Amino acid sequence: MQARRAARELALILFSQFEKVITKYSTDDFKQILLKSVRILTNNAGNDLKLVIGPLIDMKEYIDEYEANHETNLKRPMEVSDVPVPLPLTSDMSEKIEKLLDIAEKTLMAIEIAEFTTLENTSDVQAYTLKISDEYKKHHDEVDDEIKAFAKGWDFDRLVRIDKDILRIAITELIYIEEVPHKVVVDEAVELAKKYSTEESSSFVNGVLAKVIYEHGIK
Repeated sequence: MQARRAARELALILFSQFEKVITKYSTDDFKQILLKSVRILTNNAGNDLKLVIGPLIDMKEYIDEYEANHETNLKRPMEVSDVPVPLPLTSDMSEKIEKLLDIAEKTLMAIEIAEFTTLENTSDVQAYTLKISDEYKKHHDEVDDEIKAFAKGWDFDRLVRIDKDILRIAITELIYIEEVPHKVVVDEAVELAKKYSTEESSSFVNGVLAKVIYEHGIK
């Protein structure tokens, strides 16, 4: 995982922890919340792994039962062991396997982010996460004004919090950091929306950011 991709993911979790006006937070506060965010991420990954044990057991029992009741083994003497048989991959099993792969990917990502963040105090992930937070703190009014201006037909105060935070991170990068290709910023903001919000949210985020890029002539 690239350090900045991890930083955006962590920044989104960090932003969700803000309980006061952002100007009331210091850089040390950001660091403390950052550590809390890493714990949240790894705890969620651990909980996902625990939840997946049940479906894994179900799949194992299904396979064992299918093998035992297959006509090949039913014809064999009782005293001999079953032999492996072809297993049709049903849509139900395919869906379960896909879910397991998704959880495995999230868990791996959580471990990588935790490792990136805690190995050293000046890690790239932590540094870039704090940079996003500090820049948003300096320009929070302007960033939120961008969202209000381009989220046509949406009441800013009624927007889903996670969608606002994704936009806040991306707009901060686009306008006030400006060292990352805008396509990367938009693509990863859209992916965060798909992962943590809805398909509708990803389209909304993409539309708002496209307007920000056009309005500011970002190349």
